[in-house]
Amino acid sequence: MTARRALKLTHLFSTTWFVLCVVYVLVLALLQAGFNWWVIFSLSGHSLILVFMLISLYLFALFRGVGGTQQIEVEHPLTSTPAYMGFYVAAPLIGGLAGVLGMAGTEGAGQFMVGVAMGTLGTTFAVWVVVDPLAGMIEMLFPASRQHRAGRLAKAEAERRERHEKRERLLAEALAREEQERLHWQERLQPQAERLAALLAVDADGFEKAEREALDIGAQAWRLGGINCMRQVRDMAVSISKEQRGDAETTDYVSYWWDGVGEWRKPSLV
Repeated sequence: MTARRALKLTHLFSTTWFVLCVVYVLVLALLQAGFNWWVIFSLSGHSLILVFMLISLYLFALFRGVGGTQQIEVEHPLTSTPAYMGFYVAAPLIGGLAGVLGMAGTEGAGQFMVGVAMGTLGTTFAVWVVVDPLAGMIEMLFPASRQHRAGRLAKAEAERRERHEKRERLLAEALAREEQERLHWQERLQPQAERLAALLAVDADGFEKAEREALDIGAQAWRLGGINCMRQVRDMAVSISKEQRGDAETTDYVSYWWDGVGEWRKPSLV
């Protein structure tokens, strides 16, 4: 059995023992407060799913801490050692053993169990809430730990800046290519845009012919550059029409004429 698997199993057993002691002390306190057994079982039944979810989440988080490589040995020369990690995860079992030794010779099973449970809770609280954070703080005061942490954070910041600069370069290159493509299309499609602008001014008699010719222009734009090219031709045509005839006299028939050409869809009326 590997050391990591042994730590995980030890933590599973110790956490199970810790939960049992908590439940025992809680039930005993409720009984001493005058609650009946049926009330206690009712409360336990309603909260069983919630307790199970919390314990599962807790075990998952702690298993990741035990099984992963979260600790950096240079920064945590004590708390990253197998001996300390074994001591940490076995704290409830050590507390239970201390409670058994402390209550040796005590008459009465109830008092004995209370002493064992309180020894478990007290030791677990002391190790997990007091000793471990304090040990971590002391480790970070070591010159080697501080130097390594500063270097690690500086490296992480440099990598973050490098990723940010890379994204900015890629974005700038994409915008430059898009602008270059737009200028290329604008020069090449100027005649089609002017013709399309003229089609927007046709009367009712020439409307069907104008629509067919507009469809041909839209298909050419789609084959040339897809939906983006179609949008640019349409925008150019509408802009030309507004310059020649004014906003009030310009109606954007193109958006409806081109419905179904490539990926073009007419605007929703809703």
